[in-house]
Amino acid sequence: MSHPTEPAPDDEEPKPRLQLIDPLPSVADTPAELDALVAAVAAGTGPVALDAERASGYRYSQRAYLVQLRRAGAGIALIDPIALPDLSALDAALAEAEWLLHAATQDLACLAEVRLRPRRLFDTELAGRLLNLRRVGLASLVEELLGVSLAKEHSAVDWSIRPLPQPWLEYAALDVEPLADLREILGERLAAAGKLGWAYEEFEALLSFAGPEPREEPWRRTSGVHAVRGRRALAIVRALWTRRDDIAAERDAAPGRVLADSAIVQLASSPPASRGALRDSRPMRSRGARRHLEEWLDAIQQAQGLPEGELPAAKAPHTGPPPPRSWPERNPDAATRLAACRAAINALAEQHDLPVENLLLPSLIRALAWEPPPETLPSADADAVATYLRLGGAREWQVGLAAEPLARALAGGGPG
Repeated sequence: MSHPTEPAPDDEEPKPRLQLIDPLPSVADTPAELDALVAAVAAGTGPVALDAERASGYRYSQRAYLVQLRRAGAGIALIDPIALPDLSALDAALAEAEWLLHAATQDLACLAEVRLRPRRLFDTELAGRLLNLRRVGLASLVEELLGVSLAKEHSAVDWSIRPLPQPWLEYAALDVEPLADLREILGERLAAAGKLGWAYEEFEALLSFAGPEPREEPWRRTSGVHAVRGRRALAIVRALWTRRDDIAAERDAAPGRVLADSAIVQLASSPPASRGALRDSRPMRSRGARRHLEEWLDAIQQAQGLPEGELPAAKAPHTGPPPPRSWPERNPDAATRLAACRAAINALAEQHDLPVENLLLPSLIRALAWEPPPETLPSADADAVATYLRLGGAREWQVGLAAEPLARALAGGGPG
């Protein structure tokens, strides 16, 4: 996984580079090599550090193009999951081990595609968040906790190419090299802060993570779409986005490499009147975009021919409470409750040295304030709030901290 670099303060001295303890192995890409690797990893001891590299920005899919792991007694292992798409034998060998990942939600889905699913895990990024560390990127944790720097110069390369260059493989191996040491230090700090149980509840919840929920109208995420005026123009955005997505999926290419978001917005805002006008337009100066000239023209013309009843709404459909800025006018009581709930959560976060968003999801707080359980009004009913929070996905440690203060806030008793 590519971990973004967080710049160190200007007054810090450069740290020595993290180095691999063991020699870098070759990439396993045959069944025989996988069998040998599985045997070696199974004979190792303790937790296993894992990471995966995807080709975001180059490929449509989010599949893993390299899997790397490290375990005491077995050293570093590198696997080509394109040549070896079924790693269930490795999964079985690691069934009893604790898996160490950094920012697990970035990798769990692509690991599951190759049949790697943890039964226990420790997420070093999430542990850092629960400790309220200022910077929780992998490179930052390595610097702060281990006193060495982590090279990140290959974070945006195309991991789908073959063969992978040796410097890239060394970079990938270094992403798992420090995880066991980080886990030990972070675990000790969590225990000292009384947060280790909270962390394990969070890690347990990650085991069922299967990726983000699909969006109802994903085309509305087109960068710059807010500048597009009119439902007909939005229909062109939708048509171009959908056609681009189909082409990108078929070619397994990143959508932006097929047609840039800026090109979609420009074509929707000033649709060309003819094939020649489209060919000569600024968005078609890209060779990749011109390759599908007829597809873009067809999408634009289809959108222009839609009847009014089939045009998209001017605004995205909204579920849940409206934006809080409208509450004072639309629902003043809810606005008062939201202010009290936020004050209660902010006080709890400060008391327990937690980021507010890790104490409770802001969206859950808004939903609670907009339409509280009837039992909470006018008197404070912590049990009703606790049930509401659980149904909203809150963990028990969060419920235990927040239910009573939120019940008091809803009933007008203030955050204390």
